[in-house]
Amino acid sequence: MSVKRLNHAVLYVRDVERTVKFYEEALGFRVDVQFAGAAFLKAPGSNNDHDLGLFEVGPDAGPSLAGRSTVGLYHLAWEVETLSELEELGRRLGRMGALVGASDHGTTKALYANDPDGIEFEVSWLVPAEFLDDDTLKARAGVRPLNLPAEIERYGADTPGLQTVLYDRASEPEPQPRPA
Repeated sequence: MSVKRLNHAVLYVRDVERTVKFYEEALGFRVDVQFAGAAFLKAPGSNNDHDLGLFEVGPDAGPSLAGRSTVGLYHLAWEVETLSELEELGRRLGRMGALVGASDHGTTKALYANDPDGIEFEVSWLVPAEFLDDDTLKARAGVRPLNLPAEIERYGADTPGLQTVLYDRASEPEPQPRPA
C-alpha cells in the first residue's frame, strides 16, 4: 500500500477574500466552505473535499523566504487536461499580471504564476503515454522555454494529457472488518 497523489494544499495568506477572488478568477476554483479567516476551495470538476485551503495571517505577514534564505515549499502544480486549456490559462494569467514563466520539461509543459502573496504555482499539461519517446524522456534532464504553439501543433490542442492517477482496485486486497 502506498500514497496515490497529493490530495490538497493549504496556504497561509495575508487576505483570504483577496486570495479567494484570485484563485476563482485565475484557475476557476470555487469556494466550498468559508468562515472568518479561512476558505476551502475546489478545482473545477473535483470530487475532492477541498483542493486548496486558505488561512489568513493578516496584512503585516512578511513574504516567504523559502528558497532564498530558508528551506520550504517552492511551488504547487495544478494539472489541466488539454493544451488548449493551458493556452487559455496562460492568456488569463498574463492579463492578470500573474504569469512569471513558461517551461518545457520534456514530459511536462508548464506555466508559472504568482498569487497575490507571491506564492508561486505551476499549471501543467503532461504528455500522454502514447507520445512518450526517447527524445521526450531525455528532455526531462533539462528545462527549455515553452513554445506552446509548437506543442499544440505536435500533440493537438484537445489531446487529453497523461492521467496521473489510476486506481487499480482489482489488485488491492479486500478490506477487512474492524474488530468489535
